[in-house]
Amino acid sequence: MSTKEQTLEDVLLKEEVLKENEIILYNDDVNTFDHVINTLIYACDHTAEQAEQCSILVHYKGQCTVKTGSYKELEPQCSMLLEAGLSAEIS
Repeated sequence: MSTKEQTLEDVLLKEEVLKENEIILYNDDVNTFDHVINTLIYACDHTAEQAEQCSILVHYKGQCTVKTGSYKELEPQCSMLLEAGLSAEIS
């Protein structure tokens, strides 16, 4: 494989990765850690450990990407987070 082909392949791979959307969860002063953790487990199929780590990141950093994927896959999950009273958006 030539260098030019490898470079083209790398660029195409990066473009494919960049097309992923993200659900970003934002910190608030209303919801408890337990509520956030349980909601992430339910809505985003997180393990308890993943959900706990995300809740800590949200608390201290103000936001955290909790899920990546296509917009079509993320929309119902983000809706569940919003219905549970969390602050989230798809970007």
